[in-house]
Amino acid sequence: MEKEEIKDPPIDSAEISDEEKEASSEDKIKNLEDKLSRTLAEMENQRRRFEKERDDAFDYGGFSFAKEALNLIDNLERSKLSLENDEELKNNQSLKKISEHLEIIYKDTLSIFKKNNIEQIKSINEKLDPNFHQAMIEIEDDSKEPGTIVQEIQKGFLMKDRLLRPSLVGVSKKTVKKDQNNDFKTKNTNENNEKEEQNN
Repeated sequence: MEKEEIKDPPIDSAEISDEEKEASSEDKIKNLEDKLSRTLAEMENQRRRFEKERDDAFDYGGFSFAKEALNLIDNLERSKLSLENDEELKNNQSLKKISEHLEIIYKDTLSIFKKNNIEQIKSINEKLDPNFHQAMIEIEDDSKEPGTIVQEIQKGFLMKDRLLRPSLVGVSKKTVKKDQNNDFKTKNTNENNEKEEQNN
């Protein structure tokens, strides 16, 4: 007798493919949902970025123009000082009129700046703030606390909350007495001599 081979029952390919299709369909749905949520998040980020850029362009669009216009203020101040310090023109009636007109132009320019949110940085008698001030010189002054601004060399300006130009200032420092200087030099000389003796 022939031996019959035992065969595994045939696998229904329709069942497997339906299960695989169902599993792969769920994966596809999850992937699509993930892609959709990422795309929506990216669109929201782009919208926010666009709004910020639009607001910045509206608020600070004239930033470079304003920065250049500061030279106008500086030149008006210099012109007025130059005329007032000229010995030949000092007692001249024309000088007074010119000075008055320059002052009017200066004030009008500051008024226009203020309307456009450009304001001077307060400096004199303020503490030095490196965000708004740039120290150019130190001035010995015992009546003020060290680091207090006692001289303004060039005015600084802000446009809303952005710095257009820092104020160039002179700050106070304590007076160093000559005796202290001599004591300090003597002390340094003695220390240097001791070091040299130790090295030899």
